[in-house]
Amino acid sequence: MLDINYIRQNPEEVAEMLKKRQQAEDCVLLDELLECDKQRRQLIQKSDELKALRNKVSKDIATIKRTGQGSAEDLIREMKEVADNIARMNETLGELQEKMEAILLSLPNKLHIEVPTGSSSEDNVIYKEPVTFDHALEFPLMNHLDLGNKLGILDFERGAKISGSGFPVYAGKGARLERALLNFMLDYHTEKHGYTEIFPPFMVNEDSLRGTGQWPKFADQVYYMNEDNLYAIPTAEVPVTNLHREEMLRDEQLPISYAAYSACFRREAGSYGKDTRGFLRVHQFNKVEMVKFTRPEDSYEALEEILQNAEAILKALKIPYRVLLLCSGDISASAAKCYDIEVWSPAENKYLEASSCSNFEDYQARRANIRFKPSGSSKPVFIHTLNGSGLATSRLMVSLLENYQTPEGTIIVPEVLRKYTGFNLID
Repeated sequence: MLDINYIRQNPEEVAEMLKKRQQAEDCVLLDELLECDKQRRQLIQKSDELKALRNKVSKDIATIKRTGQGSAEDLIREMKEVADNIARMNETLGELQEKMEAILLSLPNKLHIEVPTGSSSEDNVIYKEPVTFDHALEFPLMNHLDLGNKLGILDFERGAKISGSGFPVYAGKGARLERALLNFMLDYHTEKHGYTEIFPPFMVNEDSLRGTGQWPKFADQVYYMNEDNLYAIPTAEVPVTNLHREEMLRDEQLPISYAAYSACFRREAGSYGKDTRGFLRVHQFNKVEMVKFTRPEDSYEALEEILQNAEAILKALKIPYRVLLLCSGDISASAAKCYDIEVWSPAENKYLEASSCSNFEDYQARRANIRFKPSGSSKPVFIHTLNGSGLATSRLMVSLLENYQTPEGTIIVPEVLRKYTGFNLID
């Protein structure tokens, strides 16, 4: 969340950020927050004054009782009224604090100065020109769904029978190819990029969702198990970032880099839009996530590093891709700056998002209360958190199957995956 001190000192800047994010209606909440903050600070001042008066008069009462000079009854009666007033003020302060907390949790993050202004994905900017590889696809192409059905490696119909639409089944060499992708990406990030592997829970509590920004604003987009008050994770970002919730890290621990595999579950996927066939939108998919905890001054260098780490996977697989810098109207509420990596689908004749790499600055750390003490300082500072998909396999699988297809309708396995699959061709 945003720091109330920053909001108080820069209300026009926050209002402008809301407008750039296409959330001008939230300026009403901003005004409400500032009014609550004003009332709260006034009440605190009055309460402190009454407490000081009570302390002073209490000493006077004690002196009267000790010396026996006069009656303290009137003063005692007055202090009873003062105590009642303080109690009422404390109750009002609690209500104001609760209201402010709810508004702060709903407001989005600041935008980095380099984020382009725009209203939708149409205004995203190409950050890196497309990286291409010669796959010699000069023949009638099949899309990933037709290829999967023909080769018997994907079964969306049985997935729908078992669970519902958007829950894929991988079969035979398709299942092995999916597992190969995950193992390859985890090995690459841990062995070449220095990440520590984490295998997190796939269910989290409300505090964890709140810590990374999915709660309360996007609570309707996650699957909820009412009996246990637990949520199926939309991404490994949630459990991995919350590993250090409510912790004070040491300066020498930073930066911390984690890579984690998880299944991901999203209610909203497949419920809208025109591209819902096959892997284009699913409720469940697999992903390797990269998460970093850094000092504030190092976070934007770390963002470029995460982006390069994700790109390295696609270069090793020889999957065509491009990188976009997201505009203010398309970036997530929690991110200050975000890159999307899109892989090329020759059958769809367009790019598909396969990774987002984001710097949240101290937005998540403030919600999750993750701090560190800089060397030579006794004052704790909120860390910066970052993450990036490294990568999600669903859209990656689309691009892999379509780019590596042959005129005979078979699939050549990328060379770097063959030691994981044990075969070179899916036929």
